[in-house]
Amino acid sequence: MNELKLNNKRTILVGLAFLSICAFWQMYDNLVPLILRRTFALDESLTGMIMAADNVLALFLLPLFGGLSDKCGMGKLGRRTPFILAGTAGAVVLMNLLPVLDNSYAAEAAPFKLASFVIVLGLLLVAMGTYRSPAVALMPDVTPKPLRSKANAIINLMGAVGGVLYLGVSAAMYPASKTEGVAHVDYQPLFLIVALIMVVAVAVLLLTIREPKLAAENQALEQRHPEWNLAKDDGSGHETLPAPVKRSLGFLLASIALWFIGYNGVTTWWSNYTAEVMGAGLQGTNICLTVATVGAIVSYIPIGVLASKVGRKRTIQAGVVLLASCFLAGYLLTVRATAITPIMYVAFALVGLAWAAINVNSLPMVVEMCRGSDVGKFTGYYYTASMAAQVVTPVLAGTLMKHISYRILFPYAAFFVAMSFVTMLFVRHGDSKAEAKTGLDAFEDMDD
Repeated sequence: MNELKLNNKRTILVGLAFLSICAFWQMYDNLVPLILRRTFALDESLTGMIMAADNVLALFLLPLFGGLSDKCGMGKLGRRTPFILAGTAGAVVLMNLLPVLDNSYAAEAAPFKLASFVIVLGLLLVAMGTYRSPAVALMPDVTPKPLRSKANAIINLMGAVGGVLYLGVSAAMYPASKTEGVAHVDYQPLFLIVALIMVVAVAVLLLTIREPKLAAENQALEQRHPEWNLAKDDGSGHETLPAPVKRSLGFLLASIALWFIGYNGVTTWWSNYTAEVMGAGLQGTNICLTVATVGAIVSYIPIGVLASKVGRKRTIQAGVVLLASCFLAGYLLTVRATAITPIMYVAFALVGLAWAAINVNSLPMVVEMCRGSDVGKFTGYYYTASMAAQVVTPVLAGTLMKHISYRILFPYAAFFVAMSFVTMLFVRHGDSKAEAKTGLDAFEDMDD
């Protein structure tokens, strides 16, 4: 059997951890602002500050726990699985305290209940931060380097499934007919179901993935292919990056920050932009974002296959060019429009395609620059760059829109995305080093 043949079934099972994470964050972003505004009556500024806390904490927690998982000994559960189990357990308990406090405050308001809600929310963010990097690092731990773009495409697809699961459940349980005009909505059943999704996903992962065995097999494979390794062992089992590789890593992390600044600037401010510039309502605005998400989802697997043929860097650069072009087109399509038009849906579908080309390949390029002992730390580097951008861009874009014009949004996004193309020119390492099977043949192996 070809040793560079991606095991789809195993990759899907590894992706269950990311599915659970994405189901949680979809719920968190959807419900927590509603609770803060409607139950606790916090204004937009305070709500925004609390909602930004997860990105701020992530700057510190993701590289910290990614690095800690690297240093854990390979016990019976492996290095990553204990973090996934502990983080999920803590999150499931804490998240179900939120609706209890929400309902209690709605029944009888008291300052200590608001304080308790914020404290529990903070602890919940810490619990989620403890295992995101280890969960994502599990994929490269058990996947050969040349196949990681394809594997990451499946991981992203699993994350999308988690988000869709939440959206479907919430739509079925809380239609407008049930919530419209209701003074207070009890979200406890929805929290419980999402918790159940998380528990089931991680339980299946635990029962089917033998991390120590699979990681050892992958390490043995990498030892037979020293040409894949860019780092040099410093004698202590960890890697020392040669200076050229360090430069590539620096430029790659700068690129990640730049395209996240552009992309998240648009996704953060799109609803405000359409209201101010076009006078459009939420329905068409949300459809645009949904179309972009669907465009990304249907592109993940083809993009992974494409990267195995033409390389990760070229695929990313093509995605960057397309994304910047779409943002420039967005400016031209919206500045004189008074409603969402069908061609805007086409543009947002292409935004999803472009984002998939970038997102599927960027994490594998980062972890390509290390060997197994530091995958968690390098995953943390990736998240530090992306989360820092997501902390900065709402404030920076908002300030420019306030003092210049709302019409600056798309040129702003196009500029930062275009700058990431420039920094990517200086990335010389992290691309695929060996040719895997291409086309559908690469996805035919569904054995254990």
